[in-house]
Amino acid sequence: MDKFIPSLKKKYLESVAPELYKEFGYKSKMQVPAIEKISVSVGVGEAIVNKKLLDAAVKELEQITGQHVVKTKARKSIANFKLRAGMEIGAMVTLRGENMWFFLERLIGVALPRVKDFKGVNPNAFDGNGNYALGISEQIIFPEIDYDKIERVSGLNVAIVTTAKTDEEGFALLKKLGMPFSK
Repeated sequence: MDKFIPSLKKKYLESVAPELYKEFGYKSKMQVPAIEKISVSVGVGEAIVNKKLLDAAVKELEQITGQHVVKTKARKSIANFKLRAGMEIGAMVTLRGENMWFFLERLIGVALPRVKDFKGVNPNAFDGNGNYALGISEQIIFPEIDYDKIERVSGLNVAIVTTAKTDEEGFALLKKLGMPFSK
């Protein structure tokens, strides 16, 4: 019995990787950039006052990613925000393997086109090492979220970590996978 392969991964293996191999003139197939992991996080500053907001954010993040979420804690105390070190103020999840490909496929094909007045994502959000960071202002663009059951509209941070050495290689990889960059 054949194992199911996500269509975006199949596209990467069959067309994107060979194109990148020729385009950049690599000497080995191991040099071709690939997506290593995707980290999705949400910060809930109001969790200091209302713990229910953090629990709701964790539940929504689990619905979006389909994977268990870890609550993040404050590293230092900040008196002005009534924040103490060790308080739970956010949630994050790291996606790898099949889950990563499924999430990226839903992000590119379903969620981003649902953003109001969408003109593409910022092509300058690379970190210098080929990794891409994306901020999403509303979690309701994901079809898994039931609009009537959300506590409040919150944003997400998505970091796509690649094996690319430069931003040009990372850009070419994501562009060929279908990431809608603005002009």
